[in-house]
This record gives sequence, C-alpha cells and structure tokens, in this order.
Amino acid sequence: MKGRLFRSLPAALVAFLAASAVWAEEIGDAEAGAQVFKKCTGCHQVGKDAVDKVGPHLNGIFGRAAAAHADYRYSDSMVRAGNDGMIWTAETLDAYLENPRALVSKTRMSFRGLKDPADRANILAYLRSFSDNPSDFPEAEPTALATDHDIDPAILALEGDPEYGEYLASECLTCHRSDGTSDGIPSITLWPTGDFVVAMHAYKRKLRPHPVMQMMAGRLNDEEIAALAAYFKDLE
Repeated sequence: MKGRLFRSLPAALVAFLAASAVWAEEIGDAEAGAQVFKKCTGCHQVGKDAVDKVGPHLNGIFGRAAAAHADYRYSDSMVRAGNDGMIWTAETLDAYLENPRALVSKTRMSFRGLKDPADRANILAYLRSFSDNPSDFPEAEPTALATDHDIDPAILALEGDPEYGEYLASECLTCHRSDGTSDGIPSITLWPTGDFVVAMHAYKRKLRPHPVMQMMAGRLNDEEIAALAAYFKDLE
C-alpha cells in the first residue's frame, strides 16, 4: 500500500468538508445574503431593472450555462467552461464564489472569493430568489444543495508517495511544465496537497468541466491522486 492515513485532514480538505456540512444543515438566509451581496454590487446587479455592468446581471443565474447570458462579453475561459457543459447550480456557484480562479482559471472576475461557507450559503439563498428554475431548494436542481459527497474522508487523507507520484506524472507533464511556468496551461507545481486532491476529485466528479482533465482524473484511484499531490507539492 502506497499511503498512510493522516491523523487529521489537511486544512484545505477540512474547509471543503466543513462547507459541505454547512450546505447539509443550512440553506442560507436571503436577508443576510443581501448584505453579503453588497460586496458584489460594484460589478453585478440583480433584481428588477438589473443591467449588465462590469459583470453580467445575475437574474436567472441558477440553471444557466456558463457564459450563456446574451449580449455580455465573457472571457475565453468562461466561454470554454460553458462549451464544456458547466451549468450554474448551487454546487458550482458555491465553488466559484469560494475561489473563482480555481474553477475558471482565467476568469476576468477579480474577486478573491468568499471563504466563509455561511456567507456563500446566504448569498446563494439571496440569488435564488431571482431565479425561477426552480426558486426553492434543496428539493431539486439547479438550486439543489448537496447533502453529502461520495469521497471517503479517510481516503482523501491518504499521504501520497512522491516517488510513486513521479512515476505517474509523465502524462501530467506532457501539458503542465515541471518548472512551474505557464504557457496557457496553469502551473500545478508547489500546490498544497489538499488543494491538489480536492481539485482532482472535482474533475472526477465532473464539478470542474475540463473534458481532458475529467478523463485523466477518472483514470486515477485515490492513492494515485495522493501520490501525484505529494510529488508536485515539492517539485522545484
């Protein structure tokens, strides 16, 4: 066996699981979400007479494909996400609000994200009141809230073998640069192991939409993902 179990989860995974717990127990407070949305009003409008500003208006966002709002000029990365099939649901919006560039790497949205799961739950409760497809969650998509996930936390906590990761990394390095530079393809060197594991499992679960990465991640088991995370974490 190539891995050992941590006594505790990596910080990024703890945050991920905590967010899932919030979604399971709390669907959010729309009134509180209206206050959180004030952070967004420099770029976005919502509600009656909302118009596009720096960013598109957010009426009807639930159930809409990424980059599908007519007459708004999206980044190429957001257009690719839409072409790859990404739909704005409670789950994908939560991931995007937490870290926009982790979900759409070259989005033009400069917002750094909402790290507090309660803030994200509240703002989505507020936004869903301006969507009607359906407006009530957690009963049905696209406003449905996930009550759990299909990844065993003990498996996610595996400590990978970096030597095994080096053996597995040859396919990764056909696209990603080992020196950490980027030529249109994001760097994956020096990533915290927790971030790497969460991202790869997001591709396996098709939360992240890139079809090549979905295929690559789908070939890997939990120990192999952990091994790659360990290898790239310290790759200079």
